[in-house]
Amino acid sequence: MQPMYYIGLDVHKRTICYCVKDGSGVMHAEGTIPATRYDLDRWMKTLPQPWSAAMEATMFTGWIYDHLKPHAAALKVAHPLMLRAIAAAKKKNDRIDANKICDCRRCDFLPECYMAPTAIRERRRTLRYRNLLVRQMVQMKIKISSLLMEAGVSYNKQRLHKAGYFRELLATNPEIDVALRSLLHQSRETVVRLGKTESALIRSLEHDRLLAERVERLMSIPAVGPITALTWALEIGEVQRFSSIKKAISYCGLCGAEKSSGNTVQRTPLSKQRNKHLQTTLIEAAKMAPRYSPTLALLYDREKQKGNANRATLAVARKLVAYLMAVDRGKCHFLVLDRESCTAA
Repeated sequence: MQPMYYIGLDVHKRTICYCVKDGSGVMHAEGTIPATRYDLDRWMKTLPQPWSAAMEATMFTGWIYDHLKPHAAALKVAHPLMLRAIAAAKKKNDRIDANKICDCRRCDFLPECYMAPTAIRERRRTLRYRNLLVRQMVQMKIKISSLLMEAGVSYNKQRLHKAGYFRELLATNPEIDVALRSLLHQSRETVVRLGKTESALIRSLEHDRLLAERVERLMSIPAVGPITALTWALEIGEVQRFSSIKKAISYCGLCGAEKSSGNTVQRTPLSKQRNKHLQTTLIEAAKMAPRYSPTLALLYDREKQKGNANRATLAVARKLVAYLMAVDRGKCHFLVLDRESCTAA
């Protein structure tokens, strides 16, 4: 068998610092190359074979991972929060970081994180761009209200963003001067344009061949709409990577962290180490779920009697995770079984 060579990569926007060692830890090469596909191809021709590489998860990791993957015997991505040794070092630079990542990979101590397939990551980028458009649309709607309040203009809050009422307000209200009317027109046009773009992005994802069947199954769950289904499918990626519902709940950020020492056990509020996109979407879905599912409504009422509304919402969100995992793993539509028929059977 040929000896394996291990490579640590410290990735940045313009440069990539690398360190190459063999299994015994002997240094073979180190240096810096420009972060371009052309330079990566030239660099890979100089590497001893076979080689295995590791890098830290950053904004730039995706395209580098895709470019190196076909040429590597193994390619790993490290969880940035778990690489405490690099952050805690007294002396820190790119060369040392690459060296430590190489040693972690060589000794099999690398805290590996999940890297979704390229097709999933491309569609996830589209969904997260849609989330950005929604946030900007909400900001513009708030700005419209602020402009009217600054000028002392009375308006109907519930109907303000309806097209007919907005036109009527600008045409008939004498308190709106020419300058303010121009700003309101521009803000409204921005809201409409963002809304059309957001709808187009969602339609393209719903009809995507890779996602259409999976999203249809997930939407059979009560209170799960297209946004929740798409967020689950694209943020989770491959559901088989979770061995239990508890691990999926932890990944979604629906449970607190645990700090224990000796006989003392302390539960903290919701952990910040989570997928924030899934957490936000599932909590929003859980707030609406009791309206569409009697089972979830009973769960919400029971948990609310024990604590408060926030505790009940989290309990519903955890139940939604269990439903989503069951449908996604089983690749079948959600079925509601009647208790009486189950007892009779």
